[in-house]
Amino acid sequence: MPADLALDHQLCFALHAASRRITAAYRPLLDEVGLTYPQYVVLLALWEKDGITVRELGERLFLDSGTLSPLLVRLEGAGLITRARTDPDDGRRLTVTLTEAGWAMREQAERINCTLQENLPLPPEDALALRDLARRLLEADSPTDHSTEETP
Repeated sequence: MPADLALDHQLCFALHAASRRITAAYRPLLDEVGLTYPQYVVLLALWEKDGITVRELGERLFLDSGTLSPLLVRLEGAGLITRARTDPDDGRRLTVTLTEAGWAMREQAERINCTLQENLPLPPEDALALRDLARRLLEADSPTDHSTEETP
């Protein structure tokens, strides 16, 4: 049986397009506080757990060091974080810590999150279900064989 290659039947496209739409909804709200969406998610992770290594942060955000490092440089330049070598045995190991200004940004982020949730074109329970399904995809160790099911 040939694969169904209709664009509207592709899970990858639906997730990609939906992600871009949500990210675009954040843009004007984040512009007001001088952050990009990737910088915002770095701060979200640090508000959960401050003082973690760049490696831990990259794992948490599913970002490689080539993508994460420039974000951290810009956040440090904005005075929102500091990076410091904390392991005398491994000079490559950097710990990322929020500054007072980084912690103060959290209050503005709460307003951004509330505004975005109020303006989503989905009922809250649908948004939560969508988030939970996306988390399940991210947390899966490997794709499961569903060869007898329809291709998503």
